[in-house]
Amino acid sequence: MKNRSKPPSGKLLFDTPGRPANVFVANVDGASRGNPGPASYAVILRGPDGTTRFEGGKYIGQATNNVAEYYGLITALDYAAAQGIDRLLVRSDSELLVRQMQGRYKVKSPDLRPLHERARKLAHGFAYFAIEHVPREQNCKADELANIALDRTGSKAGGNAAPGAMWGAKPAAKSDLENESGTKASARRRSAGLPGGESRVRARYSAGALHPLEPLDLAEGDTVDISIRRPRNPS
Repeated sequence: MKNRSKPPSGKLLFDTPGRPANVFVANVDGASRGNPGPASYAVILRGPDGTTRFEGGKYIGQATNNVAEYYGLITALDYAAAQGIDRLLVRSDSELLVRQMQGRYKVKSPDLRPLHERARKLAHGFAYFAIEHVPREQNCKADELANIALDRTGSKAGGNAAPGAMWGAKPAAKSDLENESGTKASARRRSAGLPGGESRVRARYSAGALHPLEPLDLAEGDTVDISIRRPRNPS
């Protein structure tokens, strides 16, 4: 039996007719070998002119394909919000993800509920947000990046590599799509000359969360201390 419910009365959640100008488009995808098994996600963000502004993927450890899909969506929403983007269209080949975000399918999985709630909260922070289902062949680049993230962690055959950092660039050349080890990241933090490997980053607060405005040299599961200081002349 399919996991769905009747659409709510009126227009569907985030199913806004008519698209405004200057909309950014994010393609997201998730991959899992074993379901659950070694999993990853990928995000490609393009500007209104079609140029790639960001692309990357990340290995997240053991997870289901649906969890990986939500990680991709949340990452796209987080990144767009951090960049001050307020009009976003997300495309995914996961019918479950899209229909749940639109309110057509119920979210029955306890693993997906907190991710779904997080994605909805972030999406409501945009002036315009829409999500649409596309055929897999129209999402092949994101699928490729997600699988590259799995291959480069040694999880092609179901290995137990630790989750790595998000990799990517804007736009990213394939040679740049490398997972950076925790050792290299730590060395680079030390080279900054800050005590205890500390680093300073700027972040924007929106939708109840802090969104870094620059890449973070952090491994999955790292714990950090945060101190808040408002700039005198915020930009």
